[in-house]
Amino acid sequence: MNLSKLFIPITKDLPAEAKIKSHQLMLRTGMIKQSSAGIYSWLPLGFKVMKKIEQIVREEQNSIGAQEMLMPTIQSSEIWKESGRYEDYGEEMLRIKDRQGREMLYGPTNEELITDVFRSSVKSYKSLPQILYHIQWKFRDEIRPRFGVMRCKEFYMKDAYSFDLSDEEAKKSYNKMFFSYLKTFNRLGLKAIPMAADTGPIGGDLSHEFIILAETGESQIYADKNIFEIDPNKYQLNNSSLEKMREDFKKFYAATDEKFNKDEFDRNVHKNNQMITKGIEVGHIFYFSDKYSKPMSCLIDDKDGKKTSVKMGSYGIGVSRLVGAIIEANFNHNVMKWPKSISPFDVVILPSISKNNKENLEKAEKIYNELKKQNIDVLLDDVEENMSNKFKKHDLIGIPFQIIIGSKSDGKIFEFKELKSKTELLSLEKIKSKLKN
Repeated sequence: MNLSKLFIPITKDLPAEAKIKSHQLMLRTGMIKQSSAGIYSWLPLGFKVMKKIEQIVREEQNSIGAQEMLMPTIQSSEIWKESGRYEDYGEEMLRIKDRQGREMLYGPTNEELITDVFRSSVKSYKSLPQILYHIQWKFRDEIRPRFGVMRCKEFYMKDAYSFDLSDEEAKKSYNKMFFSYLKTFNRLGLKAIPMAADTGPIGGDLSHEFIILAETGESQIYADKNIFEIDPNKYQLNNSSLEKMREDFKKFYAATDEKFNKDEFDRNVHKNNQMITKGIEVGHIFYFSDKYSKPMSCLIDDKDGKKTSVKMGSYGIGVSRLVGAIIEANFNHNVMKWPKSISPFDVVILPSISKNNKENLEKAEKIYNELKKQNIDVLLDDVEENMSNKFKKHDLIGIPFQIIIGSKSDGKIFEFKELKSKTELLSLEKIKSKLKN
């Protein structure tokens, strides 16, 4: 892709309405455009990043045996009345009526709908366990949407639901998802800490938030620094390894302000290892047993032929929210660096161009074509602009690697730079090797 052809409406001015770095950056680099309060259009650059995040989330869900489906954004109010949540959920729920006067709603979450889907299809314990998920738009009518995609009204979310015969079996599904989340965030270049959390309007008696460290986070967190030493890659997808994983995390104190106990914190964490900071929630998992299946008569035949309510869990990741969270975690001194796994492009070529000399552009085009043959996703900055402005612009965009075509490039050796690192003089073959690794 040539930059001159890319729809990327970059602005020089800092948006007045944007208070945190991710919101500022996403507006300035043309990743999003506000449609109305808390609602955004996702433009090509932002949409590309979000879809890459979505794919990693999908791959890690599939790896634990979860099956993808798709549920509608508009739901009937009747199933919410069955569960008892229709009046309890509050004004965040956008309630509407169709032309027949039937009460409908724009789904803020999907516990009721998935329970309705499951009860109509599964009747025996022999079909269990099951984990179903979808990635879909949600809507919550936030009274005060702020911080761009971090707290908005319409958002893109992965939510999964587990179905098991017993509490014991359900905890195994919970541990699988716990494991999947750690791997997902690791692939996104994030170190997420699982923390015991309140269940809120979802309900249940077991819940964990996954928090990343960020100064702009809304959650106050208290943790033992040693928790960062746990490597999620050392665990395997079997019951004994997953139990060990949960026990390893339980060894170290970690809680949000909602669950914080100062006496417990001081008693269990050495003063030198105490960490008190801010964080951003990037995922939330719940186990709520029969909270929805019982009132909605989601029953299965157990091994003795008796009817029993299926045991359920719910697991959410804010895919669109993650775009903002990753920016908050990686932005430093006016330089943004996307993790390689989700960068909008693998590398950008920056030729020095003038009206009277297009030689560098021709060199850049040859490199561009060569990299494309290697399936390397490359952006060519073919805009006639001074190099200082180009560097500033691409520091904001955050593509992790740059190839600079200027006076030091002789056609065989080129300037190659990883953002926040020093420039190297490398051959094209060595550049290819670095990009593929």
